[in-house]
Amino acid sequence: MVTLILVFFILLFSMSQIDVQKFKSAVESIQKEGSGIQPDNTSINTSDAAQKKQDNRQDELLQKVNTYIQKHNLSAKMTAKRDERGVILVLQEAVLFDTGEAAVLKDAETLLHQIAVLLQTMPNEIQVEGHTDSRNISTYRYPSNWELSAARASGVIQYFTSKENLPSKRFIAVGYADTMPVKDNKTADHMKENRRVEIVIKKSKTTSS
Repeated sequence: MVTLILVFFILLFSMSQIDVQKFKSAVESIQKEGSGIQPDNTSINTSDAAQKKQDNRQDELLQKVNTYIQKHNLSAKMTAKRDERGVILVLQEAVLFDTGEAAVLKDAETLLHQIAVLLQTMPNEIQVEGHTDSRNISTYRYPSNWELSAARASGVIQYFTSKENLPSKRFIAVGYADTMPVKDNKTADHMKENRRVEIVIKKSKTTSS
């Protein structure tokens, strides 16, 4: 059968002008089919397995964090969720800062200490993100919400590294100002939810085995 098909292609080639490269590709494809060669799906299967393993790790980490929150009665002060970045601790502004300020409140140190204890049990990189509502701020110290949100993220990291001795190389500070709201800023309650700090426990880097 393969021989007959090859003869057919040769006849076509002799009767018309076709692209030589395309002809060679067609012949090679037929030869592979005739020899029983199958597409290599190894890399695809490996990728799917790695993704599934990563998802399972994230589910386990989220469960660990939620268990910790419940055990230490912290649900009124923070919540946990996960997305493509990793597992995220969400803390509202009022828990950590005075309005328009970035200095961590003394009363917030107990909460941050409990979070530090949790972070010490895992090797993941940590990204601390500051978020504001849509109201503009313009002070000598914070000319805009960009400076305020970045300073708040940095303030939380400063506590972790200076008072809890967590390695500074684990942390990244990011200020998003009002560019990533969780609500529409149309009510006071919505703006309150947008003023927050998110502590992202980033996904572990996958390694091939």
